[in-house]
Amino acid sequence: MDVVTDHPFADPAVAAAFQAFEPDARAGLMELRHLILTIAAELPRVGSVEECLKWGQPAYLTPKSKAGSTLRLGVPKTGGFALYAHCQTSIIRDFAEAFPGQDQIEGNRAVLFQRAEQITPARHGVLIRHALTYHLPQG
Repeated sequence: MDVVTDHPFADPAVAAAFQAFEPDARAGLMELRHLILTIAAELPRVGSVEECLKWGQPAYLTPKSKAGSTLRLGVPKTGGFALYAHCQTSIIRDFAEAFPGQDQIEGNRAVLFQRAEQITPARHGVLIRHALTYHLPQG
């Protein structure tokens, strides 16, 4: 799997943001980006996902369907890298309750990682699917 060629950057500003990350963080963030874009492609009700910058961080939105809540990727002050969800949603809390003690969680806003090897596509995919379908009727 080549996470760059599988999902080329459409926005040069987003590509530049990834290049600016320290190499270890960039590797993990690229894995999360790949996971987000791959899962989004498997969810036809979500429609297209827009990759842009919000607060200088790569962000993933569903502007046409409005099905999802924004996900962001970044580097917290504490180091490592993170997958952020909107803090006024239940996305992170629901994820932490479904997988207790398996990840480092920062409040209602983020899952924190130190190494790319900590990303578990099946488990973290649950969080990503939930965020991308957050505003859709469940059932």
